[in-house]
Amino acid sequence: MAALGIKDIAALANVSPATVSRVFSAPEMVSKKTLEKVQKVIDESGYRPNRIGASLRTRKSGNIVAIIPDITNPVNAGIIRAIEQKAHTAGYSVLLGDTQGLHEREQHYADLVTHGQADGVLLFCSSIPFKTDATLNLAQQLPPMVNGNEKIDSDEVVQVAVDNVAAAKRAVKHLIDLGHKYIAAVTGPDDIASSNERLEGYRSALEDANIPLDSGLCIQGDYDVESGMKCAGQLLLLRQRPTAIFCFSDDMAIGVMKFVQKQGFSVPEDISVMGFDDINYAQLVSPALTTVHQPLEEIGGLCIELLLKQLKGEYVEPGRRFLPFELKVRGSTGPAPT
Repeated sequence: MAALGIKDIAALANVSPATVSRVFSAPEMVSKKTLEKVQKVIDESGYRPNRIGASLRTRKSGNIVAIIPDITNPVNAGIIRAIEQKAHTAGYSVLLGDTQGLHEREQHYADLVTHGQADGVLLFCSSIPFKTDATLNLAQQLPPMVNGNEKIDSDEVVQVAVDNVAAAKRAVKHLIDLGHKYIAAVTGPDDIASSNERLEGYRSALEDANIPLDSGLCIQGDYDVESGMKCAGQLLLLRQRPTAIFCFSDDMAIGVMKFVQKQGFSVPEDISVMGFDDINYAQLVSPALTTVHQPLEEIGGLCIELLLKQLKGEYVEPGRRFLPFELKVRGSTGPAPT
């Protein structure tokens, strides 16, 4: 089959070439019926837009870079899926930048925008990877950018997340309502904003219940299963063993549960375990994990929507946008042992 162009696609779909162009550049301006009709022709014909030619005409790369600390983390799967789907529909490709938690890698991927290889940034880290001048307006020094999940300490950046403080407080209140007074916290690294916010929520819930804060019950993990197991080992050695353990990620909660059960304790009869995130396999462990549900696909979807608006030259109000969280009560939490 000879290479097709926009005019050919338009003729096959019985629409104007301008409509086909809008399908690629601004699909939200096209009716759902027309969008589906044009997309069907595109899919059946195998047509692919000429990105190089388009970038030369528009001086845009057609790429978006998503800077993510760890793309293997199950929390990021739903976020990445939503980003990829909406970016593709809008005619953009997504470059995934796995930083492995290294600031140097964050800067490397940010340079893709600086060098014109990407048009905007989705940032899932808690620091800005661009060189800025503190004496100047921050927003005017940054490319189109949206920060997701991790708080950046600036009200000049567009940010999307759940309210980690409120979510953690609600999780701990659930444990308190079950009669628990010795509630441990397995935190994330202290240089991660979401971990510090969840710690604030944990402390606030204890304070509201007039339960003294015991720093010995707070153990720092690393958001993975192995660190959860290690932290559980430390907590079980305490003279006053906790009756409930609130973990700042589901992976750590699963590690905690695995270690606790291996030591002969029953969950939740001896020790209740609470997670955070509601990853896909939180319901598959035994007992199923009580956790805080984050709307991960909605977070990714809103991030890309707000970035696409900026890329079209629209003004997007800076500041944080909170999406709703939900407490998922399952089998891993129960009344405090008497």
